[in-house]
This record gives sequence, structure tokens and C-alpha cells, in this order.
Amino acid sequence: MPLRLATWNINSVRLRIGLVEKLVREHRIDVLCLQETKCPDDKFPMSDVRKLGFEHVALHGQKGYHGVATFSRFPFVTTARERFADKDDARHLATTFAAGPLEGVTVHNFYVPAGGDEPDPIVNPKFAHKLQFLSELTDWSTRIADTGRRIMVGDLNIAPDPSDVWNHKQLLKIVSHTPVETEGLDAMREAGRWVDTVRSHVPHPEKLYSWWSYRAADWEAVDRGRRLDHIWASADVAARTTGVETLRFARSWERPSDHVPVIVDIV
Repeated sequence: MPLRLATWNINSVRLRIGLVEKLVREHRIDVLCLQETKCPDDKFPMSDVRKLGFEHVALHGQKGYHGVATFSRFPFVTTARERFADKDDARHLATTFAAGPLEGVTVHNFYVPAGGDEPDPIVNPKFAHKLQFLSELTDWSTRIADTGRRIMVGDLNIAPDPSDVWNHKQLLKIVSHTPVETEGLDAMREAGRWVDTVRSHVPHPEKLYSWWSYRAADWEAVDRGRRLDHIWASADVAARTTGVETLRFARSWERPSDHVPVIVDIV
């Protein structure tokens, strides 16, 4: 039976811990990486996590904003909480597995800045911060390209390809799909020799989204989605993946996140 690894921008773990339980129990998740937990480490709902069978937990959180967390049924050690773009704002967490199917594999859990609304770094400091973060991620990917088996997951806040957005032409000037962002993400992926495991199993041009705005009254009818959540791996780990799922229906769960879980199976 393959190991199931999921990534999910939960948009407040304390508000949606019930949905975390639903995901884990209904989809047999072995390793779960959350983003935008919005919770300091000392306030994390650890008892609920333990009840789900996750004995191994790593946190990098802060009050109110951002935050990442990784849970596992298999032992790991926390190996890094990297700082990017001159801010220690809880956007990265690295765990290296000590046993189980992922023994020796390092999982990097990321929450990349959204970048605000205006795709101009001169007038929008949030977009400037995102571009700096992305540039430093490219340098980081270059440094770790030869460091062994690895997985990179998370809300990267960029939909890189035309089939990752509902309308390529209309979104070319919208943050998350501008050329400077998509080209930067491609450069980072190439620098780290990462394999996009989701698109390995669901190739272009099939449309695939993991995020739908709260602003749409009927998100499913409008279907203006973007694929912002990703699971990448080094080539040796990617070769062990047997399938992926993007749980579109989770966007209709009660009080949902605007993102849905993305799952990869690894043998």
C-alpha cells in the first residue's frame, strides 16, 4: 500500500481542525503538510492531531498570519526553518524522515507570499517581497539540488501554466500568473531539478485547479480556479509516485478553505 502525502493551505488550523480530521480519516493520509496555519506553536491543537494518529509533528508558526506544520505517522527530525526575503515569518519547514517509506527523504513545506493585488514591485511592497522570496528560493534550490532525495510541497501562490488557470489571457496581469512570476517559478524548478509530480500524472493541457476565491457566490458554477498548490520531488522520489489527487470537492465542505488538498501516492 503506498504512502499518502497531502499538502493543504488550511487557512486557520484552529478554525478548521474538523476538516483536517475529515481529510485524514476519509483519505488515509500518512504525511500531512499544512500552510497558513495562523497559529503560534504553543496554541496549536496538538491533542486533536495526536488523536488522528500523528505521533510526529513539526511546527513553524506565529500569531495570526502564515505558518506551516508537518504531521507524520513515521518518525522524522526537523532539520530547518529557513528565513527568506529578510523576514522570519514562518513560511518554511524541513523534516528529514528517519524511518518508513520516506526514510532518508527531506520534505520541504512552503508557504510563498501571495504578493498583494498590484503586480508592480515599485508601487506594491508585497509584490516586491514575493519576487525577492522567489529569487532567493531559486538560489536555495540550486544549493540543495545535489543533497539527496527530497520533496517540496505547499502553497507556492503561483499558477505556472496556461492550463493551471481558468483563463490564461485574462490572468496575465493578475498576481499569481504574471510572466515574471511564472518564469521565476520555472527557473526555481529547473535550478533544483524538481519534478512536478502532479503534472507527471495529470499532464497538460488538462485544466487543474486547487484554489477558488471566496468572492464567487457559486464557486463551482463560475469555476474561476487556479493551481497554486504543488508537490514537487527530486527525480528519484518522483519515479516512486504512483498517482495524485486534487480534492476539488473539498471546496464545498462546510466552512471550507479556499484551497483544496493535493495528495500524492508514493511506493
